[in-house]
Amino acid sequence: MRAVIDLPPPDVAALDALAQRNRRSRAAELRVAIRTHLEKADVVPEGAPDDASGDKDWIKRGAGYWAQREDIGDGLAYQRAIREDREFG
Repeated sequence: MRAVIDLPPPDVAALDALAQRNRRSRAAELRVAIRTHLEKADVVPEGAPDDASGDKDWIKRGAGYWAQREDIGDGLAYQRAIREDREFG
């Protein structure tokens, strides 16, 4: 859903500062605020996604997922091979 809201300039500035501190967009900060409000009111809809907080737990769950694959090869060796003709420095 898209929404248009009017915020006073001080609130926009505070929202921007918060978003920058948390390394999120304004929209992400607003989603977190709305989810927090709904949770406090105990009205989170069934089936609502759990990622509204911007939690990156999915990165932790996926870390090393392909570690045992042998068909991929060594990523660092690949990078070095494609860059060996370049001069750095």
